[in-house]
Amino acid sequence: MSSIIDQAFGIHARALALHGKRAETLATNMANADTPGYKARDIDFTAALKDAMQAGAPAMTRSNAAHIAPADASGGPQLMYRMPLQPSADGNTVDLQTEQGQFTENAIRHQASFTFLDGTIRNLMTAIKGE
Repeated sequence: MSSIIDQAFGIHARALALHGKRAETLATNMANADTPGYKARDIDFTAALKDAMQAGAPAMTRSNAAHIAPADASGGPQLMYRMPLQPSADGNTVDLQTEQGQFTENAIRHQASFTFLDGTIRNLMTAIKGE
């Protein structure tokens, strides 16, 4: 992202994309609640957002061919397995109530970021129009 967009919208522009990816992951978990052997997954949102913000920072370079190459942060957020509170007999680790709660919390946070961005855009439009 350009620095102008980063200055205007801050962290919320990247947070929206991560909230969308997390919603997709949680919905997949809920859809597979009855699938034998399915392992619930989730995103560590805080770590993913930190990585996304650092992705805009200057990239590390290797000063010597013997050095280990820096990790590529462009792969998106890392999906991790959720630890079940009570695993089922068929190996499925989805707890539907936990997934629904996480999905609702994610939706609220997504709406908060969207509301902030909407207000910022309205303020910029007001400034541009000179009202």
